Amino acid sequence: MHPSLVAITERIRQRSQASRAAYLATMQAQERQGPHRGQLGCGNLAHGFAACNQGDKNTLRMMNQANLAIVSAYNDMLSAHQPFEHYPALIRQAAHEMGCVAQFAGGVPAMCDGVTQGEAGMELSLFSRDVIAMSTAIALSHNMFDAALYLGVCDKIVPGLLIGALRFGHLPGVFVPAGPMPSGLPNKEKARIRQLYAEGKIGRDELLEAESASYHSAGTCTFYGTANSNQLLVEVMGLHLPGAAFVNPGQPLRDELTAEATRQAIRNTALNGRFRPLYEIVDEKVIVNSMVALMATGGSTNHTLHLIAIAAAAGVQINWQDFDELSDITPLLCRIYPNGQADVNHFHAAGGTPYLIRELLDAGLLHEDVKTVVGDSLRDYAREAFLQEGKLIWKPAPTHSHDEAVLRPATQPFSADGGLKLLQGNLGRGVIKISAVAPEHQVVEAPAKIFHSQQALADAFKRGELECDFIAVVRFQGPAACGMPELHKLTPYLGVLQDKGFKVALVTDGRMSGASGKVPAAIHVCPEASQGGPLARVQEGDVIRLDARSGDLQLLVDDATLAAREPVVADLSDVQQGTGRELFGWMRQSVSAAEQGATVFTQLEAYRG
Repeated sequence: MHPSLVAITERIRQRSQASRAAYLATMQAQERQGPHRGQLGCGNLAHGFAACNQGDKNTLRMMNQANLAIVSAYNDMLSAHQPFEHYPALIRQAAHEMGCVAQFAGGVPAMCDGVTQGEAGMELSLFSRDVIAMSTAIALSHNMFDAALYLGVCDKIVPGLLIGALRFGHLPGVFVPAGPMPSGLPNKEKARIRQLYAEGKIGRDELLEAESASYHSAGTCTFYGTANSNQLLVEVMGLHLPGAAFVNPGQPLRDELTAEATRQAIRNTALNGRFRPLYEIVDEKVIVNSMVALMATGGSTNHTLHLIAIAAAAGVQINWQDFDELSDITPLLCRIYPNGQADVNHFHAAGGTPYLIRELLDAGLLHEDVKTVVGDSLRDYAREAFLQEGKLIWKPAPTHSHDEAVLRPATQPFSADGGLKLLQGNLGRGVIKISAVAPEHQVVEAPAKIFHSQQALADAFKRGELECDFIAVVRFQGPAACGMPELHKLTPYLGVLQDKGFKVALVTDGRMSGASGKVPAAIHVCPEASQGGPLARVQEGDVIRLDARSGDLQLLVDDATLAAREPVVADLSDVQQGTGRELFGWMRQSVSAAEQGATVFTQLEAYRG
């Protein structure tokens, strides 16, 4: 094991002793209740199986066969979640074949950041994660179940499902993916057309044609954003079946993996003598493994929020310093768009998650001695899934990458360190994704231009006011201000200016997510401007230094001058009303800072004291 990995894990364990102990005590108390429907009164149980067929009723009357909860993010507008329409039938059939029952326990909301980019709905996006966690808890609250299957893919959905599942961690659980859509228009071409549109060189019809060729069928979007980062991380955490993350929808292998996930969940119940509750799987080592995998692949910056909130739900306390130090020791092994030109289908074909896990294990950068949904070693996940004569089998990961332009061995990485860095200075603390930022753009020192919305920057670009070196300060975008929207509409404009030779960067208390690209962006800066953070004291023309190499984020104004300034107070009424945003006012008032996960669940053990 790499000594720094061991030291960081031990530091997290020490920091989390009290909160982890409290979590385990809660889970063990729930576990001691036994098969939960056995504790229900006759009227309660009758309500619980009233709509079942007679065979399922007879099974559920007995307490010696498992009842699985299906918690699904299905809707047929989201391409990534549309395949889940047929999963309940597959799951019920597989459960019946083992003499058990599966009930659709509840649905959770699933919104698409691709649809809501730049729209009012994006200001509900981050909060949807915590709503999903609560919806998961409601689905499981009937206490009818011996295990659960969690069906979700995209940005806030998997983190929300996992937070909710961890609060029912006394139940075994398996996460069940749907897979990415087949490859469409190459990502480089998509980005080129977006920039042409931003420059006014093509019209909406041409842009829509390109976008439709990129996002063209059922399945996850194929770039390596938060959705596909979710799938890779959940597999590295041992919560999928091995090799399950990136099999395309509609394939026989995909359906068989879903059926086997059902069978595995049943095997893991107390009724089958191999009790494996979720709380025993997700611990400090598993959280560290997920962080390492994020670094090794240049994954989504959203996980500097989500993993903190997920860990807290299991009583584990992590912070951005942990991410930064793990990034220092983790080699970058992948080039997947936006860090390269390949998509996740190319990554999967090159060897995918099984190859990546094997390389990181052999390099001493993952904890191997962890429990998973299939066994007691992460080495089980260095295997690929195949169908052989109609039966599901696993074979060892390939010994060599099939495409070293996409996926490399740990001995020949694209970079000696990972794709995320901590930034800190007199403007606060934030993170930056540098795996797609060329070395010559990783340090920018330039005057500030101040904006309070994406649209304000877009309007300034269209007026020709940004043809210069500058750092865009887009403030009042934090969770307490307006729900911390992603700011992807800025990417084409800033990319055009960078291509023209100007030194440009972004500093914001908002998000950029997994699509963070070639322009350096200090994001999630906290304290946020609406809470009186230093960003609220920046004035037009102030010089800012963003140094991703040293981790400095400095406003080049002396301390006395900065302290003497009154923070700007923005009128946020237009982003807190309409499109249902007024319903989320209590969440804006209660949400924690970005480095604490930007969550309303501040009562969890990890945040006490």
